[in-house]
Amino acid sequence: MDKKEFLRQLSKGLSGLPENEMEERLIFYSEMIDDSVEEGLTEDEAVAKIGSVDAIICQIREETPLPRQKRNFKGWEIALIILGSPVWLSLLIAFFAVILSVFAGMWAVVISLWSVFVSFAATALGVLIGGVAFGIIGYGTAGIAMIAACLVCAGLAILSFMGCKALTKGAALLTKGIVTWGKNRLTKKEAAQ
Repeated sequence: MDKKEFLRQLSKGLSGLPENEMEERLIFYSEMIDDSVEEGLTEDEAVAKIGSVDAIICQIREETPLPRQKRNFKGWEIALIILGSPVWLSLLIAFFAVILSVFAGMWAVVISLWSVFVSFAATALGVLIGGVAFGIIGYGTAGIAMIAACLVCAGLAILSFMGCKALTKGAALLTKGIVTWGKNRLTKKEAAQ
């Protein structure tokens, strides 16, 4: 991809941001490409060195605060907002309550699975101490059985730790993705008005 195409895609992806912010970013990346070309790279190599356009767009949108919108409402618009508020306000509250409950449920599952991991680890430790104690006081068979149970619990703790870690990472990425998506939608909607 050459410089012109890169800047075109970047400009398209940043539509909806404040004009001065978008212009500043385009100038920054244009100069970065020019500097790399002066160092001996081709335009295509310079663009490849910068990275993916989509990744840059996502990073810029995450870092950029939402623009403030100033709008004067007409009298009939204010009247419609007030008269329609019993309907739209209750639907809006219900929507956010559902979204919040879904996120709370998702994170409750993550926390519950971490508690299962802690239970397996604590059980393994407790059974190990009990097995050693039984071995010391003369109940060798029971001690060996308890140490074997300790190994099973330790294995389950390791497996549950790996699963909990992956699930937590996935839930965090999902949460971040949804928040970023919502922010991008608000930015584009405000720019269209």
